[in-house]
Amino acid sequence: MSTHPAFQTEIEFELPKGYVDAEGVLHRDGVMRLATAADEILPMRDPRVQENEAYLPVIVLARVITRLGSLKDIHTGVIEGLYASDLAFLENLYAEFNASGEAIPAPGERKSNGAAAGLQRMATLGEA
Repeated sequence: MSTHPAFQTEIEFELPKGYVDAEGVLHRDGVMRLATAADEILPMRDPRVQENEAYLPVIVLARVITRLGSLKDIHTGVIEGLYASDLAFLENLYAEFNASGEAIPAPGERKSNGAAAGLQRMATLGEA
């Protein structure tokens, strides 16, 4: 896990259910990096987001998740293949991790039911 002396730039996570790839392999542990301005701005130009705003979290998460299990290439197809509870978990983690000045709980202490905060964060990306 990479950190800057002043703040954490990556966070490890474990999905509640996990992603099952085309070969049937289950991937649960992963790494998310801190989002940049481009991670939140550029997806707004994507035609899939312009057609359906609900697609925004898919693109943003595909940009900031750097590893999921043994997968190194995390793309929108991987995020689309997540179970809804895992997507909600990642949206919540994204919101917590990218909030300024807030501490992030250890993996065992995270709540997977706080999806509303993650969804709210993703919904407000386009309002900036």
